[in-house]
Amino acid sequence: MSAFRTLEISNPAYERDHLRFITVGTDNLAGRADICVFVPPGTADLQNLPVVILLHGVYGSAWSWAYCAGVHLQAMEMIRKGELPNIIIAMPSDGLWGDGSAYLPHHNQDFERWISTDVPQALKEMLPQVSEQSVFFISGLSMGGFGALRIGAKYPSVFKAISAHSSITELDQMPLFTKMPLSVYKQSDPVEESVLATLLKNKETLAPIRFDCGNKDLLNSHNRHLHEQLSSHHIVHEYEEFDGGHEWQYWEKHIARSLLFFASHLNT
Repeated sequence: MSAFRTLEISNPAYERDHLRFITVGTDNLAGRADICVFVPPGTADLQNLPVVILLHGVYGSAWSWAYCAGVHLQAMEMIRKGELPNIIIAMPSDGLWGDGSAYLPHHNQDFERWISTDVPQALKEMLPQVSEQSVFFISGLSMGGFGALRIGAKYPSVFKAISAHSSITELDQMPLFTKMPLSVYKQSDPVEESVLATLLKNKETLAPIRFDCGNKDLLNSHNRHLHEQLSSHHIVHEYEEFDGGHEWQYWEKHIARSLLFFASHLNT
């Protein structure tokens, strides 16, 4: 029996580049949302494949990572070269609330549970390559980095490692990108509004973490500060800075670092 009110998956006859779409009707969103999924070629008979859940930023949707950065094409080439094992990449929408949901619960919708609970369950139900034995990882950019770092920290039983790019690190940075008033995102517990506070609260159970940011990014100082604070609190992590701004050119270039990081933690 399905955990969802409705589930629909695209017809393989019309899929291209090994991308498919799943639409999920879930109580957590009081509606439906999409997941764009890359399933590597030649894996129809394989089981228990690892899964990367990849989150988009404000204004984005389920198609963003595939059609703005070609992440599925990069992954396919890395698999072909033996640089990456067969790995599924699931790219869900954030729930499409306002300019971006921030992957937080608000307005009678739980965008965090959608990512942490519904997306993995939908994949297990709809893809024979995914099971309870599959290892899950989480990553994202900007608002998606905020979601990946927070959700990855809060659900260590779900996600084995965490990576993020050009991340919002505190909720009060959302107005840098969205016209929605900050008040619409406010949480009853201020810890939920901060990556640092969330990581500190879950310090004893944290999965391996890496994150990076461009040296011309408007979030560079915030990411650098998060790195410094994590170091001062002796939280093990990897942090890197590269040339670039808050742009798809940067994320297209560096998403492979997340994939390789996750591959390195498959058997740890």
